[in-house]
Amino acid sequence: MRRLFDITVAAVALVLLGPVLLAIHVMIRATMGGPALFRQTRSGLHGRDFEILKFRTMLDPRYPDEPDATRITRVGQLLRTTSLDELPQLINVLRGDMGIIGPRPTLPSQVVHYTPRQRGRLDVRPGLTGWAQVQGRNALSWPVRIEYDLWYVRNRGARVDLVILWRTVGVLLRPSGITAAGGVNPGFPVPASVEAGESGTQPRPGPVRTPRTDAFPLPRPIVWSGPITHSPVDPTRLLPPQRHAGDSLAEEVS
Repeated sequence: MRRLFDITVAAVALVLLGPVLLAIHVMIRATMGGPALFRQTRSGLHGRDFEILKFRTMLDPRYPDEPDATRITRVGQLLRTTSLDELPQLINVLRGDMGIIGPRPTLPSQVVHYTPRQRGRLDVRPGLTGWAQVQGRNALSWPVRIEYDLWYVRNRGARVDLVILWRTVGVLLRPSGITAAGGVNPGFPVPASVEAGESGTQPRPGPVRTPRTDAFPLPRPIVWSGPITHSPVDPTRLLPPQRHAGDSLAEEVS
């Protein structure tokens, strides 16, 4: 049933958004040249690698280690701010690489640092949007983000998915937390170059950043028993105070 939902939503969205996809393709070709799509290897269900699709947002590097800030174009910035650069992932959904809802897919070079418990986020297909996405996106530290994903894997169902879809509307209308400070989520080891210029190549080898456990302690695992509007980690340690159920959805999400 879930897979049927994913296929139906992705197919309908691709048909309805066809003119938008074509317009974005033309704008990218006109401002950045080809190709219009950025491809990158990500880890999917059970850790199997797949090629994720996104619209290009940056020019090719003019010299080694050129900062992303100097390469992103105005069109690319618009695409990122509105999340329109993620639309090609509807094709990934049709292929079975991803679902509509699930943890966001990460790089294999990040997955190798998961603990056995954290690998539990690979027990479901990655998604276009997810529980961590509507709780703060990249503004969350990696330990907290993984805790949200693990909670979703344990508690996913129709009610939770509907809440995520509803809150995703707020994320799209009032985008924030799209990029973490410095472009790197705190508290998780990543390669020195996470995104190798959207040219389709893999990240360049570099030293691995090891998280300081005193600065970013892992959230204590808890047994989830409250309503889904509560945080799955201790909010007094790593998260800002959570909303009351009656507050505006858009204030919590990004």
